Amino acid sequence: MNKIGTYFSESYKELVEKVTWPTWSELQQATVIVLIATLLITLVVGVMDFASHTFLNFIYSFLKHQ
Repeated sequence: MNKIGTYFSESYKELVEKVTWPTWSELQQATVIVLIATLLITLVVGVMDFASHTFLNFIYSFLKHQ
């Protein structure tokens, strides 16, 4: 039981004294970067999905008419 108390005590001390938290402007910048990256990745995946769908439909229709 003493180990649990020590764990929580040291965890709290680390959060209060050792962790450096970002400023509000740093947090906003990081959020914008994450949003832009998410949108770009979504766009790339959407284009890849559309391209593979179109390509496979072409292949299936070509094989269907033989």
